[in-house]
Amino acid sequence: MKRIYIVRHGQTYINRYNKMQGWCDTPLTDKGIADANEAGEVLKNISFDIALSSDLKRASDTCDIIMSHNTNRDTLQHIASPFFREQFCGYFEGMDSDAAWQMIAGPHGYKNHYDLFQKEPLDKVKDWVKEADPFHDAENAEEYWKRLDQGFKLISQLDGAENILLVTHSFTIRSIAAKYGDFDISEGPRNASITIMNMTGKDKKVISYNKMKLS
Repeated sequence: MKRIYIVRHGQTYINRYNKMQGWCDTPLTDKGIADANEAGEVLKNISFDIALSSDLKRASDTCDIIMSHNTNRDTLQHIASPFFREQFCGYFEGMDSDAAWQMIAGPHGYKNHYDLFQKEPLDKVKDWVKEADPFHDAENAEEYWKRLDQGFKLISQLDGAENILLVTHSFTIRSIAAKYGDFDISEGPRNASITIMNMTGKDKKVISYNKMKLS
């Protein structure tokens, strides 16, 4: 069995300014760096066999900081991959988050994304993001999972890797928790929060979501 410790990246400037952030990237804030260091301290005694992250800088930098605390830091390898990126938001990248979600959710009778996430499946939300994008460049559910599933395939092929660090993004963690767990995902994972998933063969099960400490 593989145990995957899934961590959201630390706070970025776009997070701070409440803007949509999919594939667009900004640096970690001072708080974001502190977030990553705190997660590193929480996870320092987990003997990670490998570290994975999205190739976006905010996730890759967070991963490097967490690794620097780890008991295996001298030998731990870091693989950054586009497979673990956030959903691509297309036209909405960098837009004020509330304004973007009004454009996405409004045509379907929702005032904001909080109501949307409580009442609609996330895969439907992904499809609505692409539908609302005037250029239709945003990823829909099929495109998103085709990419992310390549990441899970990569993990399954890591022979001998049992404890795995994976640093990725809010909507991606939400999506994984919704598909492979039974959690209230109306609240998104906090920066540097920890979600844990077990993988046995093709079976995946999220056993813990959006925690700041290990139980």
